[in-house]
Amino acid sequence: MITTKEQLVHLIARARKSDAVALDTEFVWERTYYPQLGLIQIALSDEDCHLIDPCALSDLTPLGDLLCDRGVIKIFHDAPQDLAILNRATGATPQNIFDTRLAAGFANLSANLSLANLIKELLEIDLPKTETRTNWLQRPLDDKQVDYALDDVRYLRALRIILLNRVIGPTIRIWLQEELNLLNNPNSYMGSFENNSRYLKIRGAGTLNRQALAILRELANWRDQEARSVDRPRSHIIPDSALLLIAQKHPDSIESLKEKGVLSSKALHRHGKIIVNLVDQVLQADPSTYPSLHQPPRLTAREKEAMEKLTSLINLKCEIQGIDPALLGNSTELKTLVKILHGRNVEAPRQLRQTEGWRKLFLEDFFQNQKR
Repeated sequence: MITTKEQLVHLIARARKSDAVALDTEFVWERTYYPQLGLIQIALSDEDCHLIDPCALSDLTPLGDLLCDRGVIKIFHDAPQDLAILNRATGATPQNIFDTRLAAGFANLSANLSLANLIKELLEIDLPKTETRTNWLQRPLDDKQVDYALDDVRYLRALRIILLNRVIGPTIRIWLQEELNLLNNPNSYMGSFENNSRYLKIRGAGTLNRQALAILRELANWRDQEARSVDRPRSHIIPDSALLLIAQKHPDSIESLKEKGVLSSKALHRHGKIIVNLVDQVLQADPSTYPSLHQPPRLTAREKEAMEKLTSLINLKCEIQGIDPALLGNSTELKTLVKILHGRNVEAPRQLRQTEGWRKLFLEDFFQNQKR
């Protein structure tokens, strides 16, 4: 267990001489807005594994130096959340990342395998799952906890080598690297904490009209800022169910808000005035600023036919090239792509991934057929 600055500096100096190191994090995320980092695992080889104790170390700058060192490959499994946590903990922007979960999708395996299942598949090793509910902020850690944590990085270097050997041909390897390069940009993973479209995931949001949806958006964005400022879960400020009811009923005064009975007396006293003001601002706003309803129109018969062709093409080419069809996009993305290609005026949330990079090359035959 690395608990002093001197130990950390020495370990990182050795790590930066390696071609690749494996990393993982353990955290607690129950009573705070951001995850509380409890442990960082690092492996220079399967027998050279260490635990870095962020509870004992106030300065993780040396680890940040390793993370942003482009000369060393950093291997994770399902990297985005770990990268976001380490970015906040060190202030560094991790570079040269290899994600074994993502790589599995380009190596004729599912791109959604857990680490335990991937290790079982490729190394025929069964990892124990005994410590999944551990409080990683408590000290000392017992032997089972230590072994469990170290096993999360012990096999990652071996997995990387096996996965790269399973990738069919240089073209697929280029596609994999293109996807991995996205992880050099914090925008690809920091959205897990700061996401302005999170309000759309609130249960019941799809039933609202545009005005109510605009109220929900403003309330959710305000709640997010409030939760972040006091480092508490969003639900500790105001639960989702209360936000939805306020959006539906749009109270115009604190008295009206009290009558609706959607807030506790404590929340009403603390946030009532702000909530009423936010609702009023939306009601006074130009309706053209309200968000569009996120209920995509159904596919026409012609579009359904195109969707079937697209799905068949993806499945066939993926089988031949040994990649997971899920990498090409989810159902919503593919439906949106079909609608756009058929001239439908639909709102694409961002630039569709299927219209750029390796996915565009993969779907080139489909695009050509749609132009005819």
